[in-house]
Amino acid sequence: MAAGSAPKAEAGLEEPLKQEQISHTKFSVDDEWNLQQERMYKMHRGHESMHVEMILIFFSTLIVAQIVLVQWRQRHGRSYNLVTLLQMWVVPLYFTIKLYWWRFLSMWGMFSVITSYILFRATRKPLSGRTPRLVYKWFLLIYKLSYAFGVVGYLAIIFTMSGLHLLFKVKARDSMDFGIVSLFYGLYYGIMGRDFAEICSEYMASTIGFYSVSGMPTRSLADSICAVCGQKTIVELGEEGLIEDTYQLSCNHMYPFHGKPFGL
Repeated sequence: MAAGSAPKAEAGLEEPLKQEQISHTKFSVDDEWNLQQERMYKMHRGHESMHVEMILIFFSTLIVAQIVLVQWRQRHGRSYNLVTLLQMWVVPLYFTIKLYWWRFLSMWGMFSVITSYILFRATRKPLSGRTPRLVYKWFLLIYKLSYAFGVVGYLAIIFTMSGLHLLFKVKARDSMDFGIVSLFYGLYYGIMGRDFAEICSEYMASTIGFYSVSGMPTRSLADSICAVCGQKTIVELGEEGLIEDTYQLSCNHMYPFHGKPFGL
């Protein structure tokens, strides 16, 4: 009897398991997400004191780190900018390879190759007369693309939160993912482009002679002389020229820019 009842008991145990598996296969994506959240809640039940300690440690570390970073930036700005730029440039490479984010890796690789070439050209001595324009065009393109990605991502997030994504027959999760990714691309490459542009402009100004680390430039020009090519400007500041326009830098030096950005 015991031997005969054992298979029946095992069969009785297998039936609920099969029904549970079938019921799980019928769950939608949202139901699976809710089920995972419920399991997570049961797992962390009764850990309130530990969570409070973790929050206090987190905020304390955040405040101390913020104070240290601010002091570092104020006292040693060059090393701060260089270290943070290298971290932003290199650290994402590890996560993209580990998590197989090939889309980000391809964009990161293309940006790194072109920017490395631009940085190489900007640090050469003697400086080529075409290099300042090349640097200007590339980083202006990065700025405009980053701005566009940021605006599109922000609008996608707002549309999702407002329910306007239903007009385009797009799922809320897909719309939110698209908005977050676009906003991240805009912020990431915008900050990277800004920092690299500062490094390139600093090197070029030092090579030309209008800037030095000690603070004493080796050359000085009148306001009507171009700070890049050394020629007299043809178009006055604020006037629209046929071939070139005149722009003024924060140091009050002016320079002509021929044509339109990106060769248009």
